[in-house]
Amino acid sequence: MAPGGSLTMAAGALDPQAMLARFGAWAVLAVVFAETGIPALGVFLPGDTLLLPAGLACSASTPHPARLPLFLVLACAGAGSLAGAQTGFWLGRRGRDSLRLGRTGTRSRARLARAEALFARYGPRRALILGRFVPVVRTLVHPAAGLLGMPAATFTLWQTVAGLAWSQSLVLAGYALGETGRRGSAYLTPAIAAVVAIGLLPVVTQWLRGRRADRRAARASRAQRADGRPAVPDLTPPPAVDPAPDPDSPPPPGPGQATRL
Repeated sequence: MAPGGSLTMAAGALDPQAMLARFGAWAVLAVVFAETGIPALGVFLPGDTLLLPAGLACSASTPHPARLPLFLVLACAGAGSLAGAQTGFWLGRRGRDSLRLGRTGTRSRARLARAEALFARYGPRRALILGRFVPVVRTLVHPAAGLLGMPAATFTLWQTVAGLAWSQSLVLAGYALGETGRRGSAYLTPAIAAVVAIGLLPVVTQWLRGRRADRRAARASRAQRADGRPAVPDLTPPPAVDPAPDPDSPPPPGPGQATRL
């Protein structure tokens, strides 16, 4: 088969509408689980772009044979989100053990350094909550928490809050869009684009802030080097200073007086 045909088949297999038509709510469970828990697969799978159409498929604007039960879709989205996050956390814990035993290379250690920077910048709670709404970061934030040794109870609490907020809100947003009438499906693509753009907004904002911080640091470094430039040394010898007279020595002879030996 030609490479172009393979790519077309792969793109068709990952199309949210085709996945929902073939597998129904179980596609939501499988895709959300893999996207939030398996980094090797999650970066290639639709998350936001699947939950919105799934909610739309539960609304009255979808013909009855293709309509999905809203309760089942919500349950699959929530279960896949929570189970995937716990799986990613467990994989991160295993990776931490490998790092401790020295079984990983420089690439894994670099990932650990990036995870530390993410959690140090936002704190563990904000990193888990904000990371859920950012594509790609949503796949990596849970293994990162395991790598950094985050307590399991704390992780479970906050990933549950973040996972339910993310999965349920997107499904209900798609459902509300479909309930506006059959024209609601026409706004599905702009809604997906808006969700993805909002999810990428924190990444872009942080990137711009980092660029500004780097520029300020570079200007401050140049100014510091300019101010700390060494001055030209003064090679003129200091003036001679007469030594203080000794009070016990006799006074020097005056003019016309000979020195007695």
